[in-house]
Amino acid sequence: MNAIISLCHFCELHGPKILFCTQPFRPQEPRNLYGDDLETNIAHRLKSVSVAPNPSADAHSTPIFSTGSKDQCEGCKSVQTGYVSTDEDAQVSYVSTQQPYNPEVFARIRQACIRSLSSEVCPGREGPIFFGDKQCGHVLSYTFYIPDNQARGMHRWYSILIVMMDKIYLLNSWPFLVPHLRIVIENLQKKASKVFDQEEAKCPQRPLRLGAVVDPNNFIKQRGGNKPARSLQELTGDKSVFRMLHVAFLWILKACGNRITETLLEAPPTEDTIIDMEKQEETEEGFIKLFTRKADDFDSPHEQKESEMRPMEDKELDHTICETEVEDPLAPVVKNLRHLRKILESSNFLSLAHHVVVGNQVIVSGQQRPLVKSILETLKSFLPKGCCRVIPYSNKYEESWKCNFLGLSPEVQLSQHVTSSELFVHIEILPKLNILPLKEVETPLNSWSGPESDASDPDFDGDTRLDDFQFKMSSTVTLPPRVPTVLTRMLMALQNKNLSSEVVNAVFTCLKEEWMNKVKVLFKFTKAGGNRNEEETKKLLQIVGAREEDKQLLKFWITGLSMQYRQHILSTSSHSYKS
Repeated sequence: MNAIISLCHFCELHGPKILFCTQPFRPQEPRNLYGDDLETNIAHRLKSVSVAPNPSADAHSTPIFSTGSKDQCEGCKSVQTGYVSTDEDAQVSYVSTQQPYNPEVFARIRQACIRSLSSEVCPGREGPIFFGDKQCGHVLSYTFYIPDNQARGMHRWYSILIVMMDKIYLLNSWPFLVPHLRIVIENLQKKASKVFDQEEAKCPQRPLRLGAVVDPNNFIKQRGGNKPARSLQELTGDKSVFRMLHVAFLWILKACGNRITETLLEAPPTEDTIIDMEKQEETEEGFIKLFTRKADDFDSPHEQKESEMRPMEDKELDHTICETEVEDPLAPVVKNLRHLRKILESSNFLSLAHHVVVGNQVIVSGQQRPLVKSILETLKSFLPKGCCRVIPYSNKYEESWKCNFLGLSPEVQLSQHVTSSELFVHIEILPKLNILPLKEVETPLNSWSGPESDASDPDFDGDTRLDDFQFKMSSTVTLPPRVPTVLTRMLMALQNKNLSSEVVNAVFTCLKEEWMNKVKVLFKFTKAGGNRNEEETKKLLQIVGAREEDKQLLKFWITGLSMQYRQHILSTSSHSYKS
């Protein structure tokens, strides 16, 4: 986060003053940012003493150059030496000093300090406020009071500023910055209140001031003590208060920078991107919040009826069995489609892939939950995101209209009406000793000339954890003799050993987007063009480069279209009918 956090206060003698500031520096920034003379001076003033701000900050801290000046009072001083913390992973150093040494930066912080403690205040004078412009930067200012029984009004006025040039970034970070600044402020006020109560118990200042004689010569500087002002360390009773502020400020800068990232869009968003965006929620402030669920929100088996009333997007978690045991990280899993193809052999893998792309339900049952989930996750690569409705692991059968990918416990038995009426393919993961060798599924797809299983694939050599299992695949569905065109091209990419897994994933993405464009044409043709006969539909398929064997796939992939596109087509078609 390219910003500066500063602590400022209003001095009774010198007015608004900068007390402490923290800013990030990166290696690509010029080395003479503070000036050549100052850089040579730093080398002489570096000390060998290291200060560890906090283990959680993941940084190394060392004191740096002095920032004190003779014309400052005690209340205007903060640190004689600053702090430097280095984030080695991000290659960023966070520097805390009393004030910035870059003249331009100092001028902007100084102006923001004056405005925050004079004119730019929120109602009640305590709380956050935003102000600024393009020339001097944009500022989030949080003003607050620190109790001081020797100050006029029995309190002292402070503010924490966050200054940066990016207005949109700063405003988008408001919900994150304000609560964490409030935590820092409440910590300071809590410490100062303890000191205030102790001093008031020893010598109450309010009765003394009420009984004092008012002298015009000292009325402006009327105080309860001899010092013109007191430092924040004395007010809070904490000598390490600025070290604590250094740690707090650098954490805020780092955490705020990590929570918001920029994504470069090289082209119009794909259907998968739009589907992901439709699953996001907009807050009252206008910001986007991702869907999340707490760990204690998982439904127990007797609460599953209640979960069925929720949207389908949350069902992946709702139907997962509540696991009281931690999954074994060393459990066998399927790594990718090539790994699955090797396990099932070519003909069975082709049959399974055909079931997936045309929308038949895929049921995987087994005792090893990570293995079941990994198979379902791998098979999702064949489909657009909008077509994937997954229940990773369940203790009861769910119908195909609820999910097309279903993981089941081995104790679940499919009923007679399911096996007779549902279109599905069932993969059973069984211990090797309990079944005969795997038999290929009897289907016309076996006539497809696919390559033999490559048992010497170097990507999976040495992984023998799956040798203890066998996979039994069965289905009552008779598939067409010819596979869809897009599936043929996908399988060609998988067979090409010269293509890495990353390249294969890129090919799959391009193929799915190409055929989703054909799906969009078919949807607009059927929904927005009125009644169409079979001959007109056949001519359209020829135009877009689809064949007869692709019709079932296209109809299923229509369910993967985003709501945004559906509503757009339906609304435009209704307007065209009216006109």
